[in-house]
Amino acid sequence: MVLGFNHNIMYKGEIFHIQTEDSGINAPHIITLLYRGGTIVSSKKTGYADILKIETLEKVVEELMKEQHKEMLRRLKSGEFDERAFARSTAVRDETSEKNETAAALPPAPADSSSSASNDIPKHQQSLDEIILDYLVAGDD
Repeated sequence: MVLGFNHNIMYKGEIFHIQTEDSGINAPHIITLLYRGGTIVSSKKTGYADILKIETLEKVVEELMKEQHKEMLRRLKSGEFDERAFARSTAVRDETSEKNETAAALPPAPADSSSSASNDIPKHQQSLDEIILDYLVAGDD
């Protein structure tokens, strides 16, 4: 039986960790957590008590785990968690700017060029994590 999946993914210059685990038949649910810097950004929990008696339970649970894990990867890459994941670093930057009363007016921040999908970057310039993420997100199986 597969106990879980763990991946570190580079996204917009930051490392995210995705972890998917099966709690077993005594607590039949699959939980996927998305972390950035040790902080949980998102989670998804799926119960499977309704299918405990099927013959192919182990295989079905493994497939459910894979799909839930890939779904979290897709959601990360789609930008769904950007506001939540990057809000803290923006807030710290804003507080620093406000505390510096002697600083001159700051020029406008440049447009965020990192928002483009990694598949817009030539393959030879992508990190291995970005190539794997593209592969997993593109897969329909």
